[in-house]
Amino acid sequence: MHGYQKDAEDLLNRLRKVEGQVRGIQKMIQEDRYCVDILTQFSSIKSALAKIELALLESHTRGCVVDAIQGGGGDEKIDELMHVIRASMKG
Repeated sequence: MHGYQKDAEDLLNRLRKVEGQVRGIQKMIQEDRYCVDILTQFSSIKSALAKIELALLESHTRGCVVDAIQGGGGDEKIDELMHVIRASMKG
């Protein structure tokens, strides 16, 4: 069981909200809404996704990474974690 499982319902609810926001942007574009209003929605989506990503990252660090360190395989998990963080920062 992955560490995020205890928060899975919250994460799924957040993702559903983001999904709704994306559909909202599609509708705004179809309705030829003001560009700044659409861009504001993009900002909200990016912020929400970043919070979800951070929650998963924290869960992974506190769960999988800690377990690997305690089990003697920490270097590999830390390398994996750093790879994910670097990829995330590239955006």
